[in-house]
Amino acid sequence: MTTVMPVSSLRNYSDVLVQVGPGSPVLLTDNERERYAILDMADYDRLVAEQALLSELQRGRVSGEPEGWVPTPDVRERFA
Repeated sequence: MTTVMPVSSLRNYSDVLVQVGPGSPVLLTDNERERYAILDMADYDRLVAEQALLSELQRGRVSGEPEGWVPTPDVRERFA
């Protein structure tokens, strides 16, 4: 569950950090607008890994467009 707090809550940062956990980020607001997020390291690592995977998938898709796609039987034969 996400917790939303004003950035001024960081004066007592231990009260803020105790609320951060896996799947429970704390969003900090500045002038009533969400500006910052404090994440558990497991959540952060998952986001970084997902971004890397999506980037590689995009790179593969883009490289396949000008060079043409490899037929499925050829892929299976190569990686079998």
